[in-house]
Amino acid sequence: MDLGIAGKWAIVAGSTRGLGLACAQALAREGVNVVINGRSESEGPGVAEALHAETGVEVRFVAADVATAKGRERLVAGCPTPDIVVTNASGPSPTSFVDNSAQQWHEAFEANFHSAVGLMQLVIPGMKERGFGRIINITSAMVTTPHPLMTLSIAARTALTGVTKAVSKDVVSSNVTINNLLPERIDTGRQRQMAELQVQFRGLTLEEAYDEMRQTIAAKRLGRPEEVGAACAFLASAHAGYISGQNLHLDGGSYEGLI
Repeated sequence: MDLGIAGKWAIVAGSTRGLGLACAQALAREGVNVVINGRSESEGPGVAEALHAETGVEVRFVAADVATAKGRERLVAGCPTPDIVVTNASGPSPTSFVDNSAQQWHEAFEANFHSAVGLMQLVIPGMKERGFGRIINITSAMVTTPHPLMTLSIAARTALTGVTKAVSKDVVSSNVTINNLLPERIDTGRQRQMAELQVQFRGLTLEEAYDEMRQTIAAKRLGRPEEVGAACAFLASAHAGYISGQNLHLDGGSYEGLI
């Protein structure tokens, strides 16, 4: 299927590795020019060069911390008229709710709420004026299946979900859509971190920890980053203009809710 977005421009936050990189790769393979982003100056240029060499599209790298207003402004300055924006930032580590400090709550909201909302505020006016825009937020399955050790992530990402649902109704008539990807148990460094915590606190081997993860998934396997990228690319496509304000679970069929 031709997604109808070749030649357009995308900003993908947090995209030098993991799910952000998978989304950038999927878009670039569809002919989309991409601005990739990370906080470190060191690895970004190499990632951009490799993606350009593979796909032939224009790829820029902007070093910026999207948890800050200055970082978001710098990122958008690298592509002032994006057609597609993918928001993405690492989530907080598991914590005990009663031990969460005010600073931890603040940092969680800066990274996982303000980063996305701030980017949306910067790009939506131009998207509406041009009559095309696709915003995809990478959030978390914790939005619909809360876990007691993930309250920092739950609070910030649920707030983002509510805001984007409201805003999506206001912009869709201008052919600007906003949707959320809710990944769970995708085979990235984040899952390795979670597995290593099981090794540390429960004395499991790393393979035993991974096996336990697989058993919690209906598909009995971890998801692949490229599967998240493919979903992102479709939601960014010309064919997805009638899909907005939605939360798409990418969890191997594990979500137990009806809607």
